[in-house]
Amino acid sequence: MRSKRLCVLVVVCSTVALAGGAASVQAQEADSPAVGLRLVADGFTSPVALVSAGDGSGRRFVVDQVGLIRVLRPDGTLAPVPFLDLRSRIVPLDPGFDERGLLGLAFHPRYASNGRFFVYYSAPLRAGAPAGYDNTARLSEFRVSAANPNRADPTSERTVLEVDDPQFNHNGGTLLFGPNDGYLYLSIGDGGGADDVGLGHVEDWYAANEGGNGQDIQSNLFGNILRLDVDAGDPYAIPADNPFTATPGCPDGCDEIWAYGFRNPYRMSFDLGGNRQLFVGDAGQELWEEVSIAVKGGNFGWNVKEGTHCFSTQNPDESPAECPDVVGSGHPRAGDPLIDPVIEYANHHQPGGLGATVIGGHVYRGRALPQFFGRYVFGDWSREFEEPDGSLFV
Repeated sequence: MRSKRLCVLVVVCSTVALAGGAASVQAQEADSPAVGLRLVADGFTSPVALVSAGDGSGRRFVVDQVGLIRVLRPDGTLAPVPFLDLRSRIVPLDPGFDERGLLGLAFHPRYASNGRFFVYYSAPLRAGAPAGYDNTARLSEFRVSAANPNRADPTSERTVLEVDDPQFNHNGGTLLFGPNDGYLYLSIGDGGGADDVGLGHVEDWYAANEGGNGQDIQSNLFGNILRLDVDAGDPYAIPADNPFTATPGCPDGCDEIWAYGFRNPYRMSFDLGGNRQLFVGDAGQELWEEVSIAVKGGNFGWNVKEGTHCFSTQNPDESPAECPDVVGSGHPRAGDPLIDPVIEYANHHQPGGLGATVIGGHVYRGRALPQFFGRYVFGDWSREFEEPDGSLFV
């Protein structure tokens, strides 16, 4: 894999135009500001996250998918030794394309005093996992070294949660602490493969699409956003107001779930202003990419819908004319509405499609670019698979 660079966005080149219930992304480069990027650091393999410790140090921590966390110092230089090296603990990665690896990092809100932080990575399949599964997703807690603030203690790992993944893809992977409640949020994809069917994908209420983990909240944690209290319990406690803790019919599967109905919510972020909404980039299947504003207890449609459009596992290249708008009978949440995204756009399988996979982004609340204040800035992975050709939108 070629060395990757980490750049900082200066301005972006496309806008979002309202189109019915959801917004649709339309390229309007002629009417938009010029594009500018500034190189911050390079020499990475696949930098997938840039995280602040929130400790007043001004440092940024770069998550490299191959299993490294690097420290970007306030003067713009990289610390020569990684903050944490997990390469020996992650599953061997395909050098061409892989969605596994080290995917998420979040520092405890009181990191400056307690030194606790959390990572999410793809470990080799643990003993006792179902036959034919691919890897075990692991959420772990570490602590910073007592001797060096730029080094973690690699012996301090404490496993918080493990989920056995049937396929290598759709791992989600964002870790966030809620700005209002202090709980830890984790996004997890639907288990992988295509269409949310096959090994490790269960039956649900919508038999027309052969079931799927996205609509299931009883059998596993796939296709969901989870919320955990990592300051209580062993290894965690369930927040008292998690939405499904008292739901009949799912004594083993509901407690951790905060929202459901996702395909691969790879990147999500809280707006640190306004109403502190949670923006989730959810990768599409064949035709549509989407961004949703997640809410507690919400069902975001997959695999009944792809974006605002109906979806068919039998013919995923065409959107059916009709499908349910609410959860049907036979599900403990029958009657829940299927919530449409706030942004969708055609992907590269459609003529004029704007990209292959939505990544997600942030609501901008900085001072350097006042023209984007309060607007959602996000990216798409690439317009094609042959050569890197990503896009940034606002």
